[in-house]
Amino acid sequence: MERTIIRKNIFQLTDTVRDYLAFGIGLACLFLFITSAINKIGEHERFMDGLSRVHFIGEYARFISWAVPVAEIIISLFLIIPGTQRLGFYCFITLIAVFTGYIVAMMLWAENLPCNCNLIIEKLSWEGHIWFNAGFIALAVFALWLGRATKNHKTKT
Repeated sequence: MERTIIRKNIFQLTDTVRDYLAFGIGLACLFLFITSAINKIGEHERFMDGLSRVHFIGEYARFISWAVPVAEIIISLFLIIPGTQRLGFYCFITLIAVFTGYIVAMMLWAENLPCNCNLIIEKLSWEGHIWFNAGFIALAVFALWLGRATKNHKTKT
């Protein structure tokens, strides 16, 4: 007699719940980037001045000071438009990873660590910044997984 074991996933979510979770994570990522972009544009001189004092990027401060908030706004648009949300999450992960690499490089090689963050983030330690970014990267990866799982589930049925 053969015994069949049916494994049921304890963490089963309906497609609707997956879509809502991914959308909610997208809104959180969008909020982070939009508030950051508004702050960087609103206090552009302060942001550019902070960048210009960083030895290895100082000469590109003017370009970076505009490129970063523009990229954050474009990525936020990708996150809110359903057809481009997946691309938005990939771009979000990439930019947050670049920010995290920048923080690590600053911790290793810079004597003065300027922080041009906004809201409560500027109150974090540098290690706190890294954990904060890692948390958002994990959320975005989870949102991508939710989308892939929904897509795979729809093709199987």
